[in-house]
Amino acid sequence: MNKNQNFIAGITMGCPAGIGPQIILKGFKKKLLKYENTVVFGDLDILEFYNKKFGYKLSFNIFQDVHDNLRNILSDKKINIIDFTNCDLKKLEFGSSSARAGKASLDYIVCAVDCAKKKIIDAVVTCPINKDAIHKAGADYPGHTELLADLTGCDNFGMMLAGKYLRVLLVTTHIGIKEIPFKLSERKVVDTIILAHNSLKNDFGIVKPRIAVLSLNPHCGENGLFGDEEKKIIEPAVKKAAAKRINVSGPFSPDTLFPKVENNFDCVVCMYHDQGLIPLKMLAFGAGVNITLGLPIVRTSVDHGTAYDIVKKNTADCGSLVEAVKTALKISKNRK
Repeated sequence: MNKNQNFIAGITMGCPAGIGPQIILKGFKKKLLKYENTVVFGDLDILEFYNKKFGYKLSFNIFQDVHDNLRNILSDKKINIIDFTNCDLKKLEFGSSSARAGKASLDYIVCAVDCAKKKIIDAVVTCPINKDAIHKAGADYPGHTELLADLTGCDNFGMMLAGKYLRVLLVTTHIGIKEIPFKLSERKVVDTIILAHNSLKNDFGIVKPRIAVLSLNPHCGENGLFGDEEKKIIEPAVKKAAAKRINVSGPFSPDTLFPKVENNFDCVVCMYHDQGLIPLKMLAFGAGVNITLGLPIVRTSVDHGTAYDIVKKNTADCGSLVEAVKTALKISKNRK
């Protein structure tokens, strides 16, 4: 019987050929994850393989399908798992991208999202997938974020990374650097600022959020010398958002803003992927959390990839997964 019926996180196993299965097991082995508050969407054979390989001696409470009263029948002594039986150990190529692994990754996500939409679970916490693998499986998405938005019918969504005192929200996500100037628009920057404001209030319980917005070009474009996106797009967007009574300022040059974030800003809106993720991971790699904003469900994730190069070595760190579950709990409680 579940001792805490207030919160259930559905943990998707991620790419079965990557480190997702290992960090899940390690989280339970170290007693950093609680059996009664979690259910794994994955493949029992893969988890058992690592359970035996690493000598963890963990036990499983196995479900072959989803039950509407799932939260009432979860074990508090075993890893609860919905077993998809979709990974043949003999055919799975550990540590490499394949359509087989990509299809399995998608199966877990689709089912977990459906359970969250039906309120069977309270949040989806995702282990890493491989983008090439899901492409090979026929899913034309650049990553988790866009897939989840499609599954939930969400148009205005965003990718936030949080760790220690820093939160970054991206205006553009998984696109090439050369495409960024053409993907930016005043509307898109305004929408991202609004997403940040609403999330800081509703998800993190910050009464008066303070938001900083970064420039795209060095030195904020140096009055047009290095680019005009600041004057044409970013500055007007900041003014429009401020007119909506949002405490937002910028654009700031990234190299001068990030050292001053602590105690001054609750979130930094960044124009592109690496602009935000490099400082975040420098500060909190292995303990950062990826949060998808704007969805009708709670979704958090680890801040790292499938790490094919360390598969089977038992060196993967479960810290980010543990923080992702904690963050999902916090957001779920705040929304309620």
